[in-house]
Amino acid sequence: MNYPVVKGAAYGLIQANEMLIHYGTTQTSELRINKDSDHLKKLPAHLRSFEAAVKYPPNQAYIGNITPDDLKNIPRPWYENQISTVSRNGRFGEIMPEDEFLGLMKIVDIFDLVLLEEKFQAQVRDKLALHPVLAGINNFENLEKSAPELAQIEKMTAEHLALPLYFNGELVGCVKKAHEFDDALSAHVMLENLVSKASSVFALQLLLVKTDLDAKDIDYIIECSEEACGDMNQRGGGNFAKSVGEIGGCINATGSDTRSFCAGPAHALVEAAALVQAGVYKNVVVLAGGSTAKLGMNSKEHVKKGLPVLEDMLGAFAVHIGENDGINPVIRTDAVGRHRIGSGASPQAVMTAIVTDPLDSLGYKITDVNRYSPEMQNPEITEPAGAGDVPQANYKMIAALGVKRGEFSRDEIIQAVDSFGVPGFAPTQGHIPSGIPFIGHGREMILAGDIERAMIIGKGSLFLGRLTNLFDGISFLIEKNAGIIDDGLDKETVRKMIGEAMIEFAKTLQE
Repeated sequence: MNYPVVKGAAYGLIQANEMLIHYGTTQTSELRINKDSDHLKKLPAHLRSFEAAVKYPPNQAYIGNITPDDLKNIPRPWYENQISTVSRNGRFGEIMPEDEFLGLMKIVDIFDLVLLEEKFQAQVRDKLALHPVLAGINNFENLEKSAPELAQIEKMTAEHLALPLYFNGELVGCVKKAHEFDDALSAHVMLENLVSKASSVFALQLLLVKTDLDAKDIDYIIECSEEACGDMNQRGGGNFAKSVGEIGGCINATGSDTRSFCAGPAHALVEAAALVQAGVYKNVVVLAGGSTAKLGMNSKEHVKKGLPVLEDMLGAFAVHIGENDGINPVIRTDAVGRHRIGSGASPQAVMTAIVTDPLDSLGYKITDVNRYSPEMQNPEITEPAGAGDVPQANYKMIAALGVKRGEFSRDEIIQAVDSFGVPGFAPTQGHIPSGIPFIGHGREMILAGDIERAMIIGKGSLFLGRLTNLFDGISFLIEKNAGIIDDGLDKETVRKMIGEAMIEFAKTLQE
């Protein structure tokens, strides 16, 4: 069977300290409840510099300068064991500072909602004009437009016509509301959506630069973040995907948005694989941008414990799914794990549905999968908040199923977890950690012959929408390409086969 393949992956991080302070929901909620909050007063002292964010080992694993196995061998706490000899640029992507990102938001803004103060705009224009990924991007001329003076921006924010944008503690711009009274087009919603769009554009451009994919060859784009764009008549109507493709020069592509909370990216990749295998499209890109709401989600506990606030990163990714080329790792579309409506909500039921059921369909054991990539949250973020090491908890549940199935003994659980587990290294951006961060590493490991296969697992909390108490979960296997491309049968061969079959059928009737 001609399975679709993973042809490339790219990852972007944006450090966003000011957005964390002003637009992370933990901070905005605290401000609403208690304007004199000790947390808000202490928070700035716990923010790290851009240089510290670049040297942070999990961030380097995310953009591909170190592998997850390298990360496993770096002592914790990782924020005290930084890597000094690294760059903001990685094999798979890049870490961007907040000022450049504000400039990118201005570039991707089609409706002139983002205003940057004239001196600041000139500074970021000069920086982005030299950027190896973003220089010359569609709509770059937005940074050439006339810019307002600071007094005009101050007036608009004071009159609640726009939300302020800051850099290094100073007001440098704003995002205007897009409608006089439509809440779905408020300045806050537009800020969130433009952040998501801009970071998706960043990931797409990284993919185009770091792989041999040409923007004009992309047929379909699936955007799978957790934001929703629309107006009061269709609040989640979309379409982020085409808006991103427009900036990226994907003139031959169409696209749509897929949503399922944290599991959205895994669903989107299965959809992409199905579209390619069915022959509907040759090249599909699945991408997602970051979420301002989740910046600093666990910052209260970090500040209380005297730790740096590590949730200062917006995350983004882009993955290219294409037709079988006999080289790149395949996606096994015949073994997609899914948490059915009737599967049940217990941890064992969830893991059975999305891990062992698809393995059983292929006759695989749990240990036949070399790496599992579930919710890849960085444990240094989640542990101080009491959530524990999320990836490790998933691996232990998988290992427990292995014991129950008789595949290894209880005494071998730790060994099994160490063998197929991957340390969490992704920012807690909801959909971003859900399996996808390992695809770039997994693809390279399979191509190098280091592993045979990996399972990507997406899980989601559907009850967050207050419409159901159901969980969500979906998984798929990527594995070594057999090197055989099934070209199918040509017309003459088919005609010959039909003719021979008809002759045999005629003989049968005569007999």
